[in-house]
Amino acid sequence: MKLGILGQGRLGSSMSLLLRAAGHEVHTWVRGQPFPDCQLAWICVSDGALAEVAAALPPGPVVLHASGATDLSPLSSHAEHGSLHPLQSFPGPEVALPPLGGVPAAIAGTPRARALARQLAEDLGMRAFDVPGDRRLYHASAVMAGNFATTLLAAASQLLVEAGVPPADAPGLLAPLAIASIRQAAERGPVQALTGPHVRGDQAVVRAHEQAILELVPELSELYRILGEHTLCLARTFPSDEGA
Repeated sequence: MKLGILGQGRLGSSMSLLLRAAGHEVHTWVRGQPFPDCQLAWICVSDGALAEVAAALPPGPVVLHASGATDLSPLSSHAEHGSLHPLQSFPGPEVALPPLGGVPAAIAGTPRARALARQLAEDLGMRAFDVPGDRRLYHASAVMAGNFATTLLAAASQLLVEAGVPPADAPGLLAPLAIASIRQAAERGPVQALTGPHVRGDQAVVRAHEQAILELVPELSELYRILGEHTLCLARTFPSDEGA
């Protein structure tokens, strides 16, 4: 496919290299230059610049954007438009090109745009899936699964450090447990993968946790309480035979 990539930040520059390696003819474009003769334009700029860049494009090519949070309205002046958003972080080619085999990629848009977005995703080894609904919820889910998982590991590490473990060791000690829990939730379903005192109904242990956190790490007390409540709500949606 002959395509133009608009924006050479971490995502755009990474995708330029990866798509060329996959056999596509890739052109980069900046405003003020003639747009190359391409069947597809993929806008990989910040959300704030998206509408301006889309407006500067000539009519003709299918136009995609790579934003997770923005809907398709900035592209509405183009007859065929859509979105392709890989659920992956891109540190930039000067750091690393992440492996994309099996990585999910969200697509949306007009039928023609979705077809080309799916083709690009599959050519890179990604697994395309449709997101026809609210982009804000889609992006919030990605933030919760990605950024908040890191935040939770940091909070758990803080408790472990308070228990006497060296700060440099704490995240690495907790990571196998966290990764295994996420893997089980993905394979078996979140409810079936739940373990721990909240699921067992061991209120004495939960109260002891809450008391220790309140006394020694009070800034995490509310976080532990809210997560415990959500864990109980989740567990009650389906009976669990958990015993560990």
